[in-house]
Amino acid sequence: MKLNSYTITQGRDRAPARAMLKAVGYTDEDLKKPIIGIANTWIETMPCNLKLRALAQDVKAGIREAGGTPMELNTVAISDGVTMGTEGMKASLISRDLIADSIELVARGHMFDGLVCMVACDKTIPGGGMALLRTNIPGVVMYGGTIMPGKWQGKDLTIQDVFEAVGANAAGKISDQELKDIEDHSCPGAGACGGQYTANTMATVMELLGLSPMGTAATPQEDPFKKDVARLCGRIAVEAVKRDLKPRSIATRAAFLNAIASVAATGGSTNAVLHLLALAHEAGVELDIDDFQKISEKTPLLCNLKPAGKYVAYDVHKAGGIPVIAQRLVEGGYVDGTCMTVTGRTLAEEAAEAKEAEGQDVIHALSNPIKKSGGLVILKGSLAPEGSVIKVTGIERKGHRGPARVFNREEEAMAAVTEGKIKEGDTLVIRYEGPVGGPGMREMLGVTGAIVGAGLGESVALLTDGRFSGATRGFMIGHVAPEAAKGGPIAAVQEGDMIAIDLEKGTIDLDVSEQEIANQLNGWQAPPSRYESGVFAKYCKLVSSASKGAVTG
Repeated sequence: MKLNSYTITQGRDRAPARAMLKAVGYTDEDLKKPIIGIANTWIETMPCNLKLRALAQDVKAGIREAGGTPMELNTVAISDGVTMGTEGMKASLISRDLIADSIELVARGHMFDGLVCMVACDKTIPGGGMALLRTNIPGVVMYGGTIMPGKWQGKDLTIQDVFEAVGANAAGKISDQELKDIEDHSCPGAGACGGQYTANTMATVMELLGLSPMGTAATPQEDPFKKDVARLCGRIAVEAVKRDLKPRSIATRAAFLNAIASVAATGGSTNAVLHLLALAHEAGVELDIDDFQKISEKTPLLCNLKPAGKYVAYDVHKAGGIPVIAQRLVEGGYVDGTCMTVTGRTLAEEAAEAKEAEGQDVIHALSNPIKKSGGLVILKGSLAPEGSVIKVTGIERKGHRGPARVFNREEEAMAAVTEGKIKEGDTLVIRYEGPVGGPGMREMLGVTGAIVGAGLGESVALLTDGRFSGATRGFMIGHVAPEAAKGGPIAAVQEGDMIAIDLEKGTIDLDVSEQEIANQLNGWQAPPSRYESGVFAKYCKLVSSASKGAVTG
C-alpha cells in the first residue's frame, strides 16, 4: 500500500512527529499501519448524536481488527429540532459546509489514509459525505441511527407530533396538559428524528449512493446491534484503503440517480435535493434540479412512512431495512444495480441479500405501490425561474390558487398562524429566508406544523425561499429560487397578489404580468445583512443559490 500517512509518520526527519504521537499512546507499529480518521459529530445538545461518543470505541475496535490505526477527531453539529423557529436555526445549514471543511482540514493536515464519518443529525450526514468526496480518500459514512418511537395513548410519536400539537393547542383543539403529555413522551432516548425526515432520508441516500455499507443505517441508535454495525464500518474503511477504493469512483452520476430514486420511493425530505446537489458538486458530477423531477416521475412511492404515512423509521428496520428498499428498486429497474459500493460489491449484489420480514407492509411490493410516482415535484414558473420543490406525499390536491399573505420573516408568519389570522385559501409567502437572506435557509417546521395543527393543512399553501424540515407535510413549497435577497421574483410579491400552483404541470406563477413584476422590482434594494462579521457574514458572501445546492466552494 502507498500510504499518505507515511509522509507524516515515517523516516528520520519525522522523528518529532512520532515523538508527539507517542505521547498520545501510539507505538511504532501503530504508525506503520493505515491511519483511519474517525470524524465524530458527537454532541450533547441533542439526542440525535448522543451515543456516537461510545460507538466510536467500537469503530476503533473494527479498525484495529482489520489492521488499521484509528485517530478520532471532533466536529460540530446543530440540532434542527432544538433550534427550530429561532434565530439559532440559521446555523443549521451553515454547519453542513463547516462540518465538511473541518473534517477536510484535519484529514488533509494529518494525511489520513482513510475516514469513518460518524453522523446522525441532518447536516452531519451530507457534511460527512462532502468531506469524503472532497478529499477523495477511502472511507465510509456511518449513520448513528434513528430514535425509537415515543408512545402515548397507544400510538407512536415523533418530534413531528410535538410541532403539530403546538398548532393544535394554539387553535384550542387540545389542552395544555395534552400538549405537555405529547412533549414528554415523543423522544424516549438517543437517535435522530424518527420518521422519514431529513436524517433518515439522507441515511437512505448514503446506502443507495454507495458511501454507507448496505444494511447499516436502519439499525436504531439504542439497538445493542449498533455496536456491531460500528465495528463493521471500521473494518470496511480499512479494507477500502487496502483496495484503494475511493469515494469518487463510487459516487458516479448513475449512483446519484440511484440516490434520488431512493428519496422518491421513500417519500423522503425535500432537503435531499439541496444536499444531493451539494454532494454532486464535491464529486465533480453533473446533477441538475431537473434530474429530481425526471427520476421522481418514473419512480413509485413504496414506503408508508411519516410525516405523511403511517410508520416510523424503526419500522423500516423491523421490515428488513434499507436493503429491502434497494432490492425493490433494483428488481423494478428503477436504479442501476451495477454501481459499486464501499464494500467492493455492487448495489445489486448487496440488495440481493436483503432479508424481508414476513408480512411487513411498511415497504410495499412493486405490484402495489402507494403512488405510481415519487414524493418530490420540482416547480418552476414566473415566481421560481430557477425552481422550487414540494413533497407531494400525502397530498391529494393537484393545485392551489389564492391570495398572497406576505411575511418577510418566519416569526411574522408564525405569529399570524397562532393568532388565527390565516384563513382558508390563503397563500403564505415567507421570504428573505434563503441562503443569503436568512442567512442559512431556516427550516419552517414551526410554521408548517402550526398550520396543520390548526386544521388549515388542506386549504392553504405556503411557499418560501427558505426550506422545510423532513417532518413537514402539506402543501408547502420551499427552495424558491432565485431568493428574495438576490432580487428574485418572490421579492416582488405584494399582499393580495394571486399565486397559482399546478402540480401536474409543474408550475408556480405570480398572476401578474412580467412587466408588473419588473415594475415592482424597479428600485428594489436588498435589505442589509443582519450579520456584519463572523461565520454568518462569511457564509452570505460565499453561498450559491439553493438551485445549485447552496454550496460555499
